[in-house]
Amino acid sequence: MHSNEFIQFFDGGVEPKLENLGGKGASLVTMTSAGMPVPPGFVVTTAQFDRFMQEAGITGHIHQLLAGLDPEDVAQVDAVSAAIREDICSRPVPADMRAQTIEAYEDLMSRFDEPVPVAVRSSATAEDLPDASFAGQQDTYLWLEGFAAVGEHIRSCWASLYTSRAIIYRLKNNIPNEGLSMAVVVQKMVNAKVSGVAMTLDPANGDRSKITIDASYGVGEMVVSGQVTPDNIVLDKVTLVSVSEHVGDKHAELVPDASARSLVEREVDAERRSRRCLTDDELKAVAQMAKRAEKHYKCPQDIEWALDHDLPDGENLLLLQSRPETVHSAKKSAAPASTPGTGGYASVLGAGITSPKAPDTAGNAAPGAPTSGIAGSPASGASGFSLGSITASLTKASI
Repeated sequence: MHSNEFIQFFDGGVEPKLENLGGKGASLVTMTSAGMPVPPGFVVTTAQFDRFMQEAGITGHIHQLLAGLDPEDVAQVDAVSAAIREDICSRPVPADMRAQTIEAYEDLMSRFDEPVPVAVRSSATAEDLPDASFAGQQDTYLWLEGFAAVGEHIRSCWASLYTSRAIIYRLKNNIPNEGLSMAVVVQKMVNAKVSGVAMTLDPANGDRSKITIDASYGVGEMVVSGQVTPDNIVLDKVTLVSVSEHVGDKHAELVPDASARSLVEREVDAERRSRRCLTDDELKAVAQMAKRAEKHYKCPQDIEWALDHDLPDGENLLLLQSRPETVHSAKKSAAPASTPGTGGYASVLGAGITSPKAPDTAGNAAPGAPTSGIAGSPASGASGFSLGSITASLTKASI
């Protein structure tokens, strides 16, 4: 299938445009074009969302609901958000657009020996920008199998343009609702044995001569949400020598359970807790990937990464997302280095971001629940998990 107005493949050879792909989608297409190891996928473009909203005839009503809304009145914002999202999710997708999305999904599945789980990720036009921080404001749905689940959650991502936290952020920052649009990323999942985040500066003080890495076992949602204390390592950006290091407790991990066909929270044994979850070579590889992203984008980056359990060592580091760092990167100089907190900076980034559905008391992730964790790593979903040959898929173009 060729990329078109409504569908753009990461490796489709079409120039990424923010207005078509949103921040996340544009970044993934850009990184793929640059030869970075990005799990394959495609973007349902903003043109599909715009047409859906036009044919549904609800845009005017949404603007009326949002007009004069007080961002401090959380109860009222919640009520308006719920009404808008329910309205969007109840509307049918035009048949021709749905057919094109099905074809794109089937094309992606054809790259593997058998069908594989995917992540369905929101990609708003006003996110991942150098002067704004929208992380966690729209939904991501992970570990989904079959187009029925994928199609349902694409529409849920459209609706998440109007989450309470997104509405409040836009109101407080005087960002108009007119002209907003939403693309949706559909991307191959990663069977993460270790995952985390990295920044090409020290987020404690903005020191650009450092790279800071947080890492923990399993998928990354528990790192960003602050459910675990990850390893936190600060490296010199030039020599990649460790400047400071804190081995976190890492008491639990989210891992796929083949029999349950879902993710489960599993306790990490004492020996694994007590040691760093990345080897020296893996730590260096993550830092080099972060530097490569910064060099490509020409500004400090906040990246998400994972080591895939199903790929051989040395070939298993995957880049899930790279976005501009928005707190310190605009400053001309950085303060002297300081010792990072024991919780790691990812837990600070995730503070105040809550998933609408949490794992149940048995530790099982809620099927299809949205998450604000490391995107592209499985946190929840409908069913199934296997990697397939991601190496082959990265070299097999679909244009």
